[in-house]
Amino acid sequence: MQVENTVFISYRRTNTYMARAVYQNLTANGYDCFLDVESIDAGSFTQIILNQIAARAHFVLILTPSALERCVNPDDMVRKEIERALDQKRNIVPLLFDNFDYGKAQQYMTGKLAVLPQYNSVEVPLNYFEEALTRLRTRFLSQPLDTILFPTPVGDQQAVSEAKANAEAQPAVTEANLSAEAWFERGLQRDQSDSAGKIADFSHAITLNPKFAEAYYDRGIAYFYQGDLDAAIVDYSQSIALDATSPETFNNRGIARKAKGDMQSAIADYSEAIRLNPQYAEAYDNQGIALKTQGDLSNAIANYGLSLRLKPNASTYYNRGSAWMAQQDWANAAADFEAGIQLAADYINNYLGLGGALYSQGDLQGAITAFEKALKIDANNSLAQKNLAILRQQIDP
Repeated sequence: MQVENTVFISYRRTNTYMARAVYQNLTANGYDCFLDVESIDAGSFTQIILNQIAARAHFVLILTPSALERCVNPDDMVRKEIERALDQKRNIVPLLFDNFDYGKAQQYMTGKLAVLPQYNSVEVPLNYFEEALTRLRTRFLSQPLDTILFPTPVGDQQAVSEAKANAEAQPAVTEANLSAEAWFERGLQRDQSDSAGKIADFSHAITLNPKFAEAYYDRGIAYFYQGDLDAAIVDYSQSIALDATSPETFNNRGIARKAKGDMQSAIADYSEAIRLNPQYAEAYDNQGIALKTQGDLSNAIANYGLSLRLKPNASTYYNRGSAWMAQQDWANAAADFEAGIQLAADYINNYLGLGGALYSQGDLQGAITAFEKALKIDANNSLAQKNLAILRQQIDP
């Protein structure tokens, strides 16, 4: 066994400065670290990253309260990194920032990630950052390891060298940088209903780091929930000006623009979101809604179809069914509403839509049954009550 000094640093992009601060501390103390700062070509990104985990002995994982939330998605990159480190039996050392709590994150640690709390972790209070990193180096990264390391593949070497040069070229992380991320994390942990609190926290983060694209994005979400569409659009636009690679930001700006009635701009935003992520089911669905609002039913139906192929969803079936209804294609409408019911038996809109489609086909009893099922979900639904009364009057005047 021997002491190894090669380290892979895994982090969520919203924790960039925390990761860079760890990188700068370790490299200054003689460690050979890999930290991607978005310099690797996206087409080969995943495999190069995973190969670097195999090439390094230590796996340092930056954990904040929000860091694992996206790990419920099996394609999440942080999840893939952790799973590869587990599979390769690397020396995994989680660094806990901003009062990270394994108990609160348990719901995100599914599958292989369930073992994470078993690893020895290092708490990193920002006021005692240097002391915490000294403990990391002396207690967790200096132990002899019995592990097999794999060389960096020849085809990866140029990209890895560029990534390392990019990481080394970053300016020294400041206290303001770290504080900005701490305020950002605080805002994320507030309840969704506390829009004012979120806006205040994200504003603190932006004051400390005016180039914090994610803080503008999440403040935009908070403004949207407050009903301030103009402020939301301004923040989404500022986030895009700082980072034009996020499909979620374009999608959310499209939603805000649609809410203001600006369908053309909304459609353009959804198109850009889809260009950035052709597998983005929600963006296809949202673009379909905007197209239907404009009266472009054929393209709306096509968009809903693309969304459903990627991610079958009860509400998207309802949306496409409604577009079929607008084209007076009752049979296809009924089929979509029924498909939506199969996916989510408690989603009332598909029962309401099915009732209307069956009525239009002359199936009054079928329509009555659909509206009765709707009332079992919501006994006070006025549309179901009204339609049911009309149908019963027609059957038994």
